[in-house]
Amino acid sequence: MSRIAAVSSALPSHRHRQDELASATADLCALPATRRALLDRLYSNAGVDTRHTVLPLTGYRRLDSVDRTNDTYIEHATELGEQAVASALRQAGVAAEDVDLFVTTSVTGVSVPSLDARLVPRLGMRPDVKRVPMFGLGCVAGAAGLSRIHDYLMAWPDHTAVLLAVELCSLSVPLVDPTVPDLVVSALFGDGAGAVVVHGADRRPARDDGRTPSAPRVRIVATRSELCPNTHDVLGWHLGPHGFRIVLTTELADVVERELGGVVKRFLADHALQVPDVAAWVVHPGGPKVIDAVRDSLELPEERVATARAALAETGNLSSASIVHVLARELAAPDAAPGPMVIVGLGPGVSIELLLLERLG
Repeated sequence: MSRIAAVSSALPSHRHRQDELASATADLCALPATRRALLDRLYSNAGVDTRHTVLPLTGYRRLDSVDRTNDTYIEHATELGEQAVASALRQAGVAAEDVDLFVTTSVTGVSVPSLDARLVPRLGMRPDVKRVPMFGLGCVAGAAGLSRIHDYLMAWPDHTAVLLAVELCSLSVPLVDPTVPDLVVSALFGDGAGAVVVHGADRRPARDDGRTPSAPRVRIVATRSELCPNTHDVLGWHLGPHGFRIVLTTELADVVERELGGVVKRFLADHALQVPDVAAWVVHPGGPKVIDAVRDSLELPEERVATARAALAETGNLSSASIVHVLARELAAPDAAPGPMVIVGLGPGVSIELLLLERLG
């Protein structure tokens, strides 16, 4: 089994209350008064208290073209990603040159060469590090990236891998003719990055070079990926003349509630477990209705999704970085009980990504 050595989050310095963001969005989009009431209602019902943005709110006026927006993405995603990975490596007591696999996930901008290629020299990784940039998985990509790292480490158990999930969702706020789905996501999504360092089962302890690893005692036991049939039009991106625009239907929560329970129960049964046996649930904070759907589909008490709700309130939905942020919160809980943990990732497809973890006593 692979072992999680460190989990780290990085958030931009610009932090705003939800009411401030509502006013800024209305101003940037030049919403008429008739639509401002709808915007305020969406923002107040989003379950979000504060969010972070890579630019000050006045800076979004200059994002008047796709190329300028994407250049801003590359600059700030690289900087924020470097912060997250460097922090995780320090926590794990791992030198950058000892990383064998570097997986990056992002869906809020495009970079060629990819973000990982830009970050390898900045972080001091070896030129021959294996790189896997992942694009197109959306919110599920953080969980999927961690799953693929585990799969790799099963074949290379003496290696160390790093996952970086970085999303700058604020750069995709539509400024021209926003639809209702556009306004919904503008009320939910924030900017942030997360990084995870994972060791294979045979990886030797970090050398004594002054670093002070404080690794969480967590193993990855198994993974499962599943696509829900006939749901590819429920959630995603559409690329138009003004950049990415959200594809979001009201079916998403219904799909999650209908499909998730069966997938999770079959996954747990493969390991002689049932839902009540799980000590902790690390749930993607896709929004209040999505969290409700996970809770109801698995018949969980409300306290089992409290970490996801707290993360949503604190930072909003960080897309692929959210699951890393929720995992960091869960692992930092001082009174957490040992036992099985399940990560529930959700994203376009509609896709489900599950990881079974074990927290050791």
